[in-house]
Amino acid sequence: MPVPASSTVSVRRLPNLFDLGAFVAIAALLIAVTHAARHTFVPLASSGAATISLDPANLPGYALRTVMRMFAALAASLLFTFTYATWAAKSRRAGLVLIPILDILQSLPIFGFLTFTVTFFLGLFPGRVIGAELAVIFAIFTSQAWNMAFSMYQSLTTVPADLEEATRGFRLSGWQRFWRLEVPFAMPGLIWNMMMSMSGGWFLLTAAEAVTVGDTSFNLPGIGSYIAAALDARDIRAVFYAILTMFFVILAYDQLLFRPLVAWSAKFRVETTPSETGDDPWMLALLRRTRLLRATSDRAGRAFFAITGLGLRLPGTHRATPRRETRLGDSLWIGALLLVLAWAVWRVWSYCSATLTPADLGTALLYGVYTLIRVVILMAFATALWVPLGVLIGLNANWSRRVGAAAQFLAAFPANLFWPIFVSLIVRYQLNPDIWLTPLIVLGTQWYILFNVIAGASAFPADLREVASNFRVGGTLWWRRVILPGIFPYFVTGAITASGGCWNATLVAEVATWGKTTIRAHGLGAYITEASAAGNTPRVLLGMMVMAAFVLGFNRLVWRPMYAYSAKRLRL
Repeated sequence: MPVPASSTVSVRRLPNLFDLGAFVAIAALLIAVTHAARHTFVPLASSGAATISLDPANLPGYALRTVMRMFAALAASLLFTFTYATWAAKSRRAGLVLIPILDILQSLPIFGFLTFTVTFFLGLFPGRVIGAELAVIFAIFTSQAWNMAFSMYQSLTTVPADLEEATRGFRLSGWQRFWRLEVPFAMPGLIWNMMMSMSGGWFLLTAAEAVTVGDTSFNLPGIGSYIAAALDARDIRAVFYAILTMFFVILAYDQLLFRPLVAWSAKFRVETTPSETGDDPWMLALLRRTRLLRATSDRAGRAFFAITGLGLRLPGTHRATPRRETRLGDSLWIGALLLVLAWAVWRVWSYCSATLTPADLGTALLYGVYTLIRVVILMAFATALWVPLGVLIGLNANWSRRVGAAAQFLAAFPANLFWPIFVSLIVRYQLNPDIWLTPLIVLGTQWYILFNVIAGASAFPADLREVASNFRVGGTLWWRRVILPGIFPYFVTGAITASGGCWNATLVAEVATWGKTTIRAHGLGAYITEASAAGNTPRVLLGMMVMAAFVLGFNRLVWRPMYAYSAKRLRL
């Protein structure tokens, strides 16, 4: 006797064993998060925040609290990306201000943010752990947000012209075009940069969770503060336990979150010929075998689709404006910006000149040149190494997913864990610190190039690859005429963020300490670090201003012209 269709549908909606497993996992996660979150509302003095135990039994709890902070910062970074980068991309005049500000923010060291934000957040919640938690989350946010914003901006400025024309033909509003075209087009690169942002948060975690600003000092339980305590105690075994914990945590969220996201983002490739997609990650396959969870996600998807389909008009849409008026308005706008910049420079110099002399400015500029030489050499080396490898990995769907966890772990590895090795070798063999401390600068930032190149190669249209294959384009001609132009916008995004990250990393790379031995290289990072340790605020401010000037100048002379070229000439 045939089973009625309605009965079959109702059976398919009933929960199955996979739903039960998902429910147990979600419940366990919520209980663990709730247990860890309750510590954020207790008084700061009685929370044990000043005491970090090196007992490895505490590492799971420390890891949970660290991951909670990092995902909270990642959520804030996504909100920042969808607002700030979109505004910069859709408004030319806003972009003249927002993008240079973004250049400065990504190059400023984390210590510069902590100096001001710790006092602010602790003042919001006096004597409470939540104030310190917000300060740490904001510090992690500053290591995550900038490359995500650059990725979104690059994608919004390189949307294929034929797709934009199609949205106009269908008369989509600005809101609809943003969610139906621009966000899906940006998604592959954004997800890879989210992965890099998580690694960037790990890289600077020791500075974020173990904070000392003036008379204010606190250690929040976490992997970063554990590593800082292990380094202070010169406990190599504890450092090894921390590294092992980092590896398992990164492997866990890579398998549970990022690998499914990378596989999901493959459907947003711009192509007319089906390309290799690789096997579904095991987590995504399990989720697709659930019933209740899939039904719930389908309803949420339909609700999201309805909201994003509203005919709203976004500000900043392009209007037909006479060329003469545009030039005049831009000239007035740039003139006003230059006046504001001149006033800001004058105020900073007025503050610094009370205790500093022109000789201090000359010293800071000279150290800036030293650091600039290091950054340029390291960027050239990282480009030559990671662009070919990133292309080969990105063109293979299975490899691009499998390499994710390993690349995230290497990118997350804190540079100060290499200090014992470098300091010991430099002291033992009387090596030059100006040369042998230099590799520490690029250890965490070179991965911005690799991740963005992988994203670009993964999003490269399969039909263009097929055309090149049919015409038998190979060898160096294939690299020069096919793949390098295709990934160039992604490479520029990675290079900009890697370059800014290199300047930021000089503060922990040009001064290496192991026990009572400290090795210093000549550079702007060491200049700012020593001034900060001495409490010399004018010199810290001078060093940061000089660093910002170097970063802005280099970006304007090198990276911005490349960005403009890729937006105009290398759009699909």
